This record gives sequence, C-alpha cells and structure tokens, in this order.
Amino acid sequence: MSTVTAPSGIAGTAAALRRLYFVRFAFAIVWALVMFTMASEITPAGAVLLVLYPLFDVGAAVYDAKVSRATGSPLLLYVNVAVSSVTAVGLAAACASGIPAVLRVWGAWAVVAGLVQLIVAVPRRRMGGQWAMILSGGISVLAGGSFIASAGADDPSLSNAIGYAVPGAVFFLVSALRLSRTAKSD
Repeated sequence: MSTVTAPSGIAGTAAALRRLYFVRFAFAIVWALVMFTMASEITPAGAVLLVLYPLFDVGAAVYDAKVSRATGSPLLLYVNVAVSSVTAVGLAAACASGIPAVLRVWGAWAVVAGLVQLIVAVPRRRMGGQWAMILSGGISVLAGGSFIASAGADDPSLSNAIGYAVPGAVFFLVSALRLSRTAKSD
C-alpha cells in the first residue's frame, strides 16, 4: 500500500492537484465515451459504470484532501467523500428502478458536489487555475437541476447526464494546464 504525503506550500499543492486534474480529465473522457454506447437503457455494465463514477470522485476527493492540507481545511472534501459514497449506493439502487430514478440521484449528486467544488475552489484562487473549477461547480449545480427535471420527461435518457462528464473533464484539463505555472514556482 502506498501512502500520499502532503506537499509543502502552494507550489507543491498545485503540482499534486495538477496531476490529479489530468487523471480526472482522462477518466471522465473515457467514462463518457464508454457510457454513450449504452445511454438508452441501463445494462449491468452500465450500472457498474454509473456507480464507478462517484466512487472515482471519492478517491479523488480523498487524494485532494491529503495533498492540499497546506492550502486550507479539507472538511468540505470529506463532505464530498460522504456525499459521493452515498450517491454510489443510491445509484446502485436506482439502476434497478430505471432511468428516471438514476437521473434523480445523479442530479441531486451534481447539485451537492457542484456546490462543494465551487466553495472549495474560491479560496484556492491564489493558486491559479481555479476559475475553471468555480465555473464547473456552478454549471454542475444547474445541470443537476436539469437532470432532476428531465427525469419526468416522457422518454428520459441518460445522454445528458453522461454528457455532463465531458465539460467537467475539459474544466479539469484547463485547471491542470493553468496550475502548471504555480506548480513550477517553487
């Protein structure tokens, strides 16, 4: 088992977050591409992938909390761990009920996780690259509301919820690239 040590100072935190954001970008793009092939119905593989997404978020938030202690309290990141863990369980149950249930759980998660992302990113602005995280958090809140609303449509689809991962991935990529300057300033 490997351990993660918290980097010292803003430059160390920026470098660690930069790596995390590149990984999050790649994961979200690959996940969305695979999920788009099964957006019209919930297959067993699709259900596993739906549950995997918030579980990946749990791992990312744990890593973020460990490496960013020098830049502030990790409390909200641990809130995100709890919310994403509950979401994974909720999605597992919702998959058995159908697409509307999945959209409601996914939407509620997008709202709460978006708020957390927004609130965490604001104090990190001095680090650089956080405007994309602020935008991403705000958009996530709005998108979550639309997923919940679309659950009541005549023929609901997972396409919009899956598509939500793509702009999120792009925001992580932009933040990773913008963090390069801060990461090299040590």
